[in-house]
Amino acid sequence: LTQLFFFHLLVGVDCFLLTAMAYDRFLAICRPLTYSTRMSQMVQRILVAVSWACAFTNALTHTVAISTLNFCGPNVINHFYCDLPQLFQLSCSSIQLNELLLFAVGFIMAGTPVTLIITSYAHVAAAVLGIHSAAGRRKAFSTCGSHLTVVVIFYGSGIFNYMRLGSAQLSDKDKAVGIFNTVVNPMLNPIIYSLRNPDVQGALWRMLTGRRSLT
Repeated sequence: LTQLFFFHLLVGVDCFLLTAMAYDRFLAICRPLTYSTRMSQMVQRILVAVSWACAFTNALTHTVAISTLNFCGPNVINHFYCDLPQLFQLSCSSIQLNELLLFAVGFIMAGTPVTLIITSYAHVAAAVLGIHSAAGRRKAFSTCGSHLTVVVIFYGSGIFNYMRLGSAQLSDKDKAVGIFNTVVNPMLNPIIYSLRNPDVQGALWRMLTGRRSLT
């Protein structure tokens, strides 16, 4: 239960922070003149605090709900960590209400952020397409490219992980997706965001071509 709680807490925080970042990109491109006031340090603190509060509520809800189930049989899961789909299969109680709760809360936790992210980037795309300079469009797209990549990876793997609820048996594909969510994705994030840095790009190019820096 402790592992389940912290897993959903951190995933939820990631989910809402990605939404806050989409709002940041929207302000930076569509409202540049008012960006400093609309995205002040106080606003940033509020966004982070709300992200943690919503994620904490979601994690606590699922932890309390699954603690009401009875586990009277096998205690081995075909996975690397305890998550809801794996624990559901070990329960000898009815899990219909738990699955309904997962879908309902998941719709709020995932559906609302995805809707806000799509809305933000729809405005961003309209603003970028209105830029006449090709260099300006490239600069705007580069500002959003890394965030969009992380969003696609994060939500794509998450949707695959939970859309298989109710399947008779969890396969090795679920374990592979689990590794991707908990290991590969967090490792890719710093690389994806850092590739916008010219120094990082130069170091990567030198590494790929086998050249050494003159300094």
